[in-house]
Amino acid sequence: MITAAVRSQHLLHSLQLASMASRRLYQTALLPKGAKAFINGNWIGATSGKEFEVLDPYSNELLCDVSNCEVPDAEQCVMAARQAFPKWSLETTAKQRGAVLRKWFEILNSREGELAELLSREQGKPVAEARGEIQYSASFFDWYAGEARRIYGQIVEPGVLNRQHFHTREPIGVVALITPWNFPSAMIARKAAAALAAGCTLVVKPAEDTPLSALALAQTAKDAGLPDGVFNVLPADRTNTAAISKYLCNSIDVDAISFTGSTAVGKLLLAQSASTVKRVCLENGGNAPLIVFPSADIGKAVKGTMASKFRCSGQTCVSANRVFVHKSVHDEYVDHLKKEMQTLVLGCGMDKGVNQGPLINRKAVEKVQHLLDDATSKGAKIETGGKAHDDSNLFLPTILTNVDGSMNIAHQEIFGPVVAIQKFEVEDEVLNIANNSRSGLAGYIFTSDASQIYRVSRRLQVGMLGVNEGLMSCAEAAFGGVKESGLGREGGPQGIDEFTQWKYICIQH
Repeated sequence: MITAAVRSQHLLHSLQLASMASRRLYQTALLPKGAKAFINGNWIGATSGKEFEVLDPYSNELLCDVSNCEVPDAEQCVMAARQAFPKWSLETTAKQRGAVLRKWFEILNSREGELAELLSREQGKPVAEARGEIQYSASFFDWYAGEARRIYGQIVEPGVLNRQHFHTREPIGVVALITPWNFPSAMIARKAAAALAAGCTLVVKPAEDTPLSALALAQTAKDAGLPDGVFNVLPADRTNTAAISKYLCNSIDVDAISFTGSTAVGKLLLAQSASTVKRVCLENGGNAPLIVFPSADIGKAVKGTMASKFRCSGQTCVSANRVFVHKSVHDEYVDHLKKEMQTLVLGCGMDKGVNQGPLINRKAVEKVQHLLDDATSKGAKIETGGKAHDDSNLFLPTILTNVDGSMNIAHQEIFGPVVAIQKFEVEDEVLNIANNSRSGLAGYIFTSDASQIYRVSRRLQVGMLGVNEGLMSCAEAAFGGVKESGLGREGGPQGIDEFTQWKYICIQH
């Protein structure tokens, strides 16, 4: 279903393009000085004076001009974070750091509507979904406000007299966060909350498509009382991003990299970081299997598929990418899924009733279309959808059946609203196919067989598994993958480990 959105109404509603010293700005109190870099507590234009455009993914119209930072600006950012590190790590207590994070949590809750509107406009997701992302973001500040006081060390009994062995955990230092466009607030919050709780200082490089949410977070950080230099944001376009990222990886003043994005870029950052042997935490791409076994409650399976597949229009790393349905329940599952997909309403994310926004840009639309064209040329069948809506970035929710391993869509991350279904007959068969991938982020199984839950949970090669559940990420749980899907974990008690390092202290007395 497509809403008849009138673009002029949206512009009149809350989007104003103004000219201020030749700059065009999105008007919001969250960006009091416009979309500039946030360095050492100040809003600063790029050293070059250059800017880049951020477009509304629904209309492809200009949303805002943003300072286009380069390596010299990154050097300023790193210097600010380095200078702020001793005070934040050594002159604040865990309780004090937790109090700042708690205040930040409260501010995000109180300004949820403003933040969600900004997020929806630059990313495209429906505003109700954007509100959910802000709530999810806030939950990490709430969680790590408490975890700051639970970074425990160890005392180990020595093997000789008159000695004591202490093991302490210290903040790793300056951390560069390189974050994606699909969750422009949440992916920063999930990393930043843990790192700040540990006592680290941060340089944030947001995705070029969605820098405004990162800059808005900087303003809320300032309002929460985070000291200058502790949280810095460095926007840049695609051209400058590569050079900035390389600098961050190579700099001896950056102690760790935390990245969420594609596997290819994650590998590049890992290789670049080798020169300084710095800590690297990666949350790379996924190619999640979703398996519906014969004993599954089909209603639950379809509900789980909808939650996993169509959030953010399928543009998530944990989306159900490869859907395997037992042949005995295949037709029932497809029929039920078709009915549920009729509730999906496409349009501008700011329109009431819309629950499916656009893909992020035209390149994303073309990628999904190419995967579908390849699959149908090899025998796959489009049950519903299968194309973009007119010339927009909206893509019709799609069911694709008769998928097999000869098709690219069976192996590549789709990042779009396509349910690609393969039939299977035997448990061993489907597990072998599901595990035959270099990705291993998330997986989903639907079954009522308790012994099967145990067997498959042990055998499926993923970092996270949803059992009869399609939406499992939360602040209290560890998020991360195996194989090429990443290194380390975010969220939960484990998430803070990525930003601390052990020190052994031996005392003779």
